[in-house]
Amino acid sequence: MSQANAKLNAFPVFMRVDGEAVAIVGNGEEALAKARLLAQSSAALRVIAEDADPELLSFIAAAGAVHVDAAYDAAQIEGAAMVFAASGDEALDRRVAEDARRLGIPVNAVDRPELCDFFTPALVNRAPVAIAIGTEGAGPVLAQLLRARIDRLLSPSLGRLAALAASLRTAAEQLPKGNRRRFWSDFFAGAPAKAVEAGEFDKAHEAALDLLASDAPAAGHIALVGAGPGAEDLLTLRAHRLLMEADAIVYDALVPEAIVAMGRRDAERLPVGKRKGCHSKSQEEINALLIELGRAGKRVVRLKSGDPLVFGRAGEEMAALRDAGVAYEVVPGVTAAFAAAADFELPLTLRGVSSSMVFTTGHDLKGNSLPDWAKLAISGATVAVYMGRSVAAEVAGRLIEAGLSPDTAVAVVENASLGNRRRFHGTLADLPSLEERADLTGPVMTIIGDAVAGANFERSEPLAAHRLEETARITAEGVQQ
Repeated sequence: MSQANAKLNAFPVFMRVDGEAVAIVGNGEEALAKARLLAQSSAALRVIAEDADPELLSFIAAAGAVHVDAAYDAAQIEGAAMVFAASGDEALDRRVAEDARRLGIPVNAVDRPELCDFFTPALVNRAPVAIAIGTEGAGPVLAQLLRARIDRLLSPSLGRLAALAASLRTAAEQLPKGNRRRFWSDFFAGAPAKAVEAGEFDKAHEAALDLLASDAPAAGHIALVGAGPGAEDLLTLRAHRLLMEADAIVYDALVPEAIVAMGRRDAERLPVGKRKGCHSKSQEEINALLIELGRAGKRVVRLKSGDPLVFGRAGEEMAALRDAGVAYEVVPGVTAAFAAAADFELPLTLRGVSSSMVFTTGHDLKGNSLPDWAKLAISGATVAVYMGRSVAAEVAGRLIEAGLSPDTAVAVVENASLGNRRRFHGTLADLPSLEERADLTGPVMTIIGDAVAGANFERSEPLAAHRLEETARITAEGVQQ
């Protein structure tokens, strides 16, 4: 059977257990694990365990469960909505399962699928929201891994937001259909959701009531989001949530398509370019676009490579949005310097060697005067140079001229964090060879300083090797001529 036509062997359902008895038969770790799972519900928990372990006894007392301190008997599970056989004894588990079926009670026997009427899922609990994950025989480890991933994606405040939504459901049903959809969209992605996430529950309730009473168009909101250095799994959870809620995604050329694709499927995608030498939109045009989208009531994610506040021109966009009265927020991202350092296992600060750091671009050294940070580099600071390949010789020359040793360690990464990244190492004297590397087409990050000497260079290519190869090639061409 093809994957598209695959059938489920078990159908997922949610069973009402509020106030209903749920029985667990057994002692030890298996019974305790099931008791902990069931205690997340409002069921009346009944644990049947003779001479229960101290840890299980402690949990029973803390959870307010009923403890039946006696050898198992079928009468003890009568009236239960569900039964769990968790004794660890196959014969006893089988007996419990047979008794439950005779009494018409669904039964689960831990780690004995052949005795089970139902299976317990891995649970993501954001009560009253619950997500249950089953893997149909693929094993509990996979289910728990999936649970952990989903748990990270969901805001911890989702339960409180869902509870507020439930309290407003009747009022929202009175709205005209079109307004009703807009209300819920603004509720879950607008002011009420943001207030709940900030722990301001009274403010969230007021904001929701304002939405119910309002006939005004939805207020727009711009999120200036750091897309990180390129790897999808370095995107923050908040950034991912905002992408999933966005009406429009405005993104720079250095943001990979894989990250843009993590946004809502029907979101409008607006590339705004800004690669070196090829700016598809000016900064003023980008500012105007964000204002236009915000005034149209759109939820916008403005995706910037790395961190929006590090050479991302976020200051200009924030100022424009403030002046236009458009609401915005900033979501930090992993900046390229940190990703490059991680690729090299490089300590950006090192006790006794370097206690400060400079973020700069190579263009800062193109003026006639030396920038103030150059003094920090000479005194031992680690320097991270963004977008510096084409001015590598100038960077090296000016720093050496200012007094930084030509033997200072240098690490260079192209496409930091990505699978196709390339690493190079050498000294400040070797750095000019970068300008000759026409094969480096991705974004290049250069880190300079004594702390760089502590990096792992096992998977790195020496910069000097390429320079020697180029010298040999030019010499050979001269001889041939």
